[in-house]
Amino acid sequence: MMARIDYRTMSLAARGLLYSLRLECWVNRRLPADPAKLARMLGIDAAEVAALLPDVMGFFGTEGTSIVCPELDDYRAHLEDRDMRKLEGAKKGAKTTNARRWGSPSGEPSGEPTGSASGEPSGEPSGEPTASRRVSRRSTVGSSVQNSQDQNNQIHGHEGESHSTWINDYEAASRGT
Repeated sequence: MMARIDYRTMSLAARGLLYSLRLECWVNRRLPADPAKLARMLGIDAAEVAALLPDVMGFFGTEGTSIVCPELDDYRAHLEDRDMRKLEGAKKGAKTTNARRWGSPSGEPSGEPTGSASGEPSGEPSGEPTASRRVSRRSTVGSSVQNSQDQNNQIHGHEGESHSTWINDYEAASRGT
């Protein structure tokens, strides 16, 4: 569009009106052809719209009492077609995935459901429990995680020494005794 002579010879005001109309056409698909209604819709002076409208109409078409942009309509149709093809491909891929997962050519689960509709388990449990054993967060058996007190003792070489002894020594040294 920018390479077209009629665009390149437009005034700055006409280019602004052109882009305003294109943006409005993208959102609303059609605009009123009446310059007064169009100006009110765009929020600009009606005399200015009336004066510039002939300069920009080469980029638009009319359908009845409306201005339309065939270029944007074609682009919108292209995007809708692309989206439909993507949707069809996604459905086909989901069907293939579900067929592999459920073993049915239709991609739907096959066979009869098991269990009760009440949501309550039926029968006696069998086999070994499958849930992992819960371990207390405070437990350090078999874990490299240590609480901060143990870490401080190891870092400062005070393992096995109580904190109260260390604090007492520190306070005595601070007092100078």
